[in-house]
Amino acid sequence: MADEGFTDPRLAALHDPLDPDRSDLDAYVRMVEEFGARRVVDIGCGTGVFALLLAGAGVEVVGVDPAAASLDVARRKPGAAAVRWVLGDASDLPPVGADLATMTANAAQEVVGPEAWRRTLRGARAALRPGGRLVFETRDPAARAWEEWNREASYRVTEVPGTGAVESWVEVTDVSLPLVTFRWTYRFAADGQVLTSDSTLRFRGRPEVEADLLAEGYVPLEVRDAPDRPGREFVFVARRP
Repeated sequence: MADEGFTDPRLAALHDPLDPDRSDLDAYVRMVEEFGARRVVDIGCGTGVFALLLAGAGVEVVGVDPAAASLDVARRKPGAAAVRWVLGDASDLPPVGADLATMTANAAQEVVGPEAWRRTLRGARAALRPGGRLVFETRDPAARAWEEWNREASYRVTEVPGTGAVESWVEVTDVSLPLVTFRWTYRFAADGQVLTSDSTLRFRGRPEVEADLLAEGYVPLEVRDAPDRPGREFVFVARRP
């Protein structure tokens, strides 16, 4: 199930204004070009930023996400009619014969249960053509990213058009590796409302992910670094035989 930050309409509308720098997607755009992908499946597409980037470049895109509020935001954006939006998870994807399937940002880590993860890998594989690639990122557990998730480091006030000032911050509420749970808090100056969103991420090590890929019929090809976060992320590239 998706977190409140994606399923609550008021919070889903904040996602892009509070996270405007999506330079993390640049590496994925380059891989689409590198692999010559003309049909892409964006798993965990959220508010559609990456899907719309690709669609604007003439790529055929299917975006899938379990949060209806996030998809509603995506569908209201310019160019949204060029993307096929699917409400659900990877197992709900049609067999579109995609050249590439992606899970950007936290999408892979938000699938925390072992069976849900297996279903995700199977769903992506079924959506790919033979020889198609799966690309996704996950944080290296050794970097211990959660140690930086606190109110002091994250607190900010953002002026959101049409909404007004919004205070936001994050705090870790539990570390039970491989799971880390944290809470985002949002306070709206316009009416004083305070909303929270709890999230849990699974931190998988490289050997675990490679074993999972092999078990689900993929050929692991390589593990890259995230150019904008060197030494902190694993970017996996695997192929459907």
